[in-house]
Amino acid sequence: MKSMTGYGYASHSEKDWQLEIELKSYNNRYLDITAAMNSQLSCFEQDVVTEIRKHASRGKVDISVRLKVLESDSQVCLDRQLLRQYIAALRQAEEETGSRLELTAGDLLGIDGMFTSTSERNAERYESALFSCLESVLRDWDGTRAREGEATRQDLERLGRSMSSSLELISRRAGSYENYFRSLLLERYNELMLNTRFDETKMMQEVGALLVKYSVNEEINRLSTHLKEYFRLLESGESAGKKLDFLCQEMNREVNTTASKSQDAEITLLTVSMKDDIENIREQIRNIE
Repeated sequence: MKSMTGYGYASHSEKDWQLEIELKSYNNRYLDITAAMNSQLSCFEQDVVTEIRKHASRGKVDISVRLKVLESDSQVCLDRQLLRQYIAALRQAEEETGSRLELTAGDLLGIDGMFTSTSERNAERYESALFSCLESVLRDWDGTRAREGEATRQDLERLGRSMSSSLELISRRAGSYENYFRSLLLERYNELMLNTRFDETKMMQEVGALLVKYSVNEEINRLSTHLKEYFRLLESGESAGKKLDFLCQEMNREVNTTASKSQDAEITLLTVSMKDDIENIREQIRNIE
């Protein structure tokens, strides 16, 4: 089990450049990856995102890749043909105006395309360091998510055990309460048997309807099944966030039905405790994959 919240960092240095990668992740219903990368490394963005997807199924993931060049290898080139054209045009302007015109350095710098800057470096030079750092970052990130996920799993187990204890008490109480209710109805049935106009068939139908109305055996059985699946998911190690959320909905439905059916104050108090446990579980699973 892994948390969706995590952090990873790695860096690599050469004599003339430095590379840093920082990754942060937060809770999110779906997997959403945002990559902020240096323009020289943008060609690797899709590969970086693909690697992240191998490690996560949900969460908001922000990755920042920063490249700092310490020594410039840029070369400035002059467009000689363009310069000659401007000089020729300047001479023509002098002939037309009859005055001497000068072309300054500032004028040249202001001419679009007169100077161009080129770099001998290409993205492939940084590729090995980039993916080596990324591997380290992902390992670091997985470690933080696993540690937080384990702490969450332990808390979810505690809440699950609390629900199991409450369910066991409800099961015991419901059994004794149902027996009491049945004996009470039987006593009333025997009294009515003394009445010659008593309709036994109708009476048995009403007894059966009452037992169905107030019995919580089906809800107890379904809750027991849900809790078994709950503990199985906690131990499975799979990305279980969505499945656990669905189970919480189903368990909450059964607990609500149990509370509405029960005429016993102790069972009602136990269902309140279970609903509180379920709410705490839902809070915790919002942060796991």
